[in-house]
Amino acid sequence: MGMKIIYLLLTFVFGIAGGIFADQILWPYFIERPLFYQYRLDQPSVYVTERKEVIIQENTALEEAVDKVSKTVVGVKTKLKNGGILEGSGIVITNDGLVVTLAELVPQGEVFSFFLEGKSYAFQVLKRDLKENLALIKLEVDYSTTIGFADSGELKLGERVFAISYRFGKDGSQMIVNEGIIKAISADKIETNILEESAFNGSPVFNIEGEIIGLAELGLEGNVQAIPISVIKSFTGF
Repeated sequence: MGMKIIYLLLTFVFGIAGGIFADQILWPYFIERPLFYQYRLDQPSVYVTERKEVIIQENTALEEAVDKVSKTVVGVKTKLKNGGILEGSGIVITNDGLVVTLAELVPQGEVFSFFLEGKSYAFQVLKRDLKENLALIKLEVDYSTTIGFADSGELKLGERVFAISYRFGKDGSQMIVNEGIIKAISADKIETNILEESAFNGSPVFNIEGEIIGLAELGLEGNVQAIPISVIKSFTGF
């Protein structure tokens, strides 16, 4: 009887020891071998969960940023003497209605219209800089919503950005948004991987915090490049 108890105890102890050895040493060793690697159970579920959380947080941040700045975007529509139409956007930068847009959207001697939240406002063209392709407009409006300026020196390659513009149709104007990342930075240009149509000319480009980093110019292939906010601040005297 005593031997049976000792035998059972030894079996129990060795069983526990064997289980610990298999779990902590034997199984981790074999699971890292090529033949068994496909059966790993721990990694995928962890990474999938984290990825989902990151995507949700990024999308929420983008939605909040768009909602924060959309009311500062100005639609620009110009009728040319030759019958052509120019469409694009600008941005309200002060409470008393100062707007910056591209000089190419408001060529001298043509007929312009500026729209803020779907309503047209009287305006004055204060100055143009054809070299920098910037124009400063004064809308006859008092406006409580303005934007913050990003620090050009803090911009990062790969940083997430988005642009907001207006598209004009028979039923009026429609706000449109596109997003991407910064792929190159220089003193006079911020390149993104956003591809768009001409309606995005002059559209403000923002970082994910809703701070403006520049005004969009379209390259030959429709890629969105931004005139940096540092150039815009110099032009406006800010």
